[in-house]
Amino acid sequence: MEDPKLIAERLISNVENVIIGKNRELRLAITALLCGGHLLVEDVPGVGKTMLARAIAVSSGCSFRRIQFTPDLLPSDVTGVSIYNQQSNEFEFRSGPIISQVVLADEINRATPKTQSSLLEAMEERQVTVDGVTHKMPSPFMVMATQNPIEYEGTFPLPEAQLDRFLIRVNLGYPSADDEVTVLDEQQVNHPVDSLSPVTDPSEIAQVQGAVREVYIDPLIKQYIVALAGATREHEDVYLGASPRGSIALLRTSQASALLDGRDYVIPDDVKDLVFVSLEHRIIISPGARVKGTTAADILADCLGRVAVPGTRPKA
Repeated sequence: MEDPKLIAERLISNVENVIIGKNRELRLAITALLCGGHLLVEDVPGVGKTMLARAIAVSSGCSFRRIQFTPDLLPSDVTGVSIYNQQSNEFEFRSGPIISQVVLADEINRATPKTQSSLLEAMEERQVTVDGVTHKMPSPFMVMATQNPIEYEGTFPLPEAQLDRFLIRVNLGYPSADDEVTVLDEQQVNHPVDSLSPVTDPSEIAQVQGAVREVYIDPLIKQYIVALAGATREHEDVYLGASPRGSIALLRTSQASALLDGRDYVIPDDVKDLVFVSLEHRIIISPGARVKGTTAADILADCLGRVAVPGTRPKA
């Protein structure tokens, strides 16, 4: 197999033809794909959330489906439905849009909790069950969900169980002035995503995902990850801390970060760099701390100061 780092770099470089000036955010999105995880993009409209999902799907050669979440969307609209065929006298399964390799769940918080929950089995167990029959997801499989953090009217906030299934949460943010001029230039005639072509294929993505899991992680680094997750659970401003799934997410993203840097081993800086995007959305702040304006990022920064990095002493 080709060097996994080169495959990942080629993927990031190709997506950058569409998403301008967002190298770190693209790296995190590709990290989610290479870890076999799911991505939550929380940002205002018009910054390229949908284009990011399309560009990743096209660049990786994966199938792509988009689900527009609305209050009247039903679970069967997501997972699929069994329909009786009068000619064969049997029920036939017609798959929903969730059975695809890259799935964009657009404005996921606009759907009712019942419809949101239809994603839980697919995201965690890589399967959907309809009328007692289980249908497997294709490989690779990634759900990229978007939500608008500004407009809350008519929305249903994602429950903790749903948030916990997202490997990473990112914010794209506005481009710089120079990057925005570049966007205007490139979209003056046609959209760059229309001329995008695949630079890899699903089989190579699966091989890179396997390479990520082979990246060495020292027992001391694992203890450091567990200590950070434990610190969030014991913090005085936290009502509910990061789950063991959060620890696994931090381990897996650290392995992917090391691979993207060309290393076959994880260092503490990998963990520290990814702790916010991996754990921030898994923390529920206590009501008292929320009134004081404390954020999950503040709590994680405090936990990083309290937990000793392997080979160093904790801060006073």
